[in-house]
Amino acid sequence: MRGLIGKKVGMTQVYDEQGIMTPVTVVEAGPCVVTQVKTKMKDGYDAVQVGYGDRKKKHLTKPIEGHFIRAKVEPKRILAEFDMIPGFEYKLGQEFTASLFKSGEYVDVSGTSKGRGFAGVIKRHNFHTQPKTHGTKNTYRHPGSIGQASDPSRVFKGMKMAGHYGNKKITLPNVEIIQVDKEKNQILLKGSVPGARNGIVYIVK
Repeated sequence: MRGLIGKKVGMTQVYDEQGIMTPVTVVEAGPCVVTQVKTKMKDGYDAVQVGYGDRKKKHLTKPIEGHFIRAKVEPKRILAEFDMIPGFEYKLGQEFTASLFKSGEYVDVSGTSKGRGFAGVIKRHNFHTQPKTHGTKNTYRHPGSIGQASDPSRVFKGMKMAGHYGNKKITLPNVEIIQVDKEKNQILLKGSVPGARNGIVYIVK
């Protein structure tokens, strides 16, 4: 397997033999169950579909329920596809856990960032505030000028302005795995990871 679906547990810190502290994010990696094996002949590409997290049957549609019955696995809440490892034989119902990873490996971690609603330019884009005196009045948190007058007579696309902030998919490349706890099925990733506690993350080698 090239990766797993996991859940962000929270943050803590660990110390090495020299006493150096490293902030880490605890992620529950799996267990993920193989729900479909896609082939180039049948589906047009090779991939492995895995499921994570239990789901009640009453919340399933008939097509999705049939998909899990065909795979002979319990209904899963999250489904994702990962690249195959050439030469490895995947089987329906096969389970993968945190033992897939090793300490010192580097992975790409994807997650949905915290949604912060409608935010101003200072919070959203790290703008500086305007002076609070010298005639500024109540506009010191405003963005200021957004363009020119007669030429070009419009606001350029991509102008940094107030708007919806957060709640987007963010991928962090080359995140180091500090520790792997096979008993608790958890991995410790160096630094922070996008999303809130209990948020779904995708770990890819």
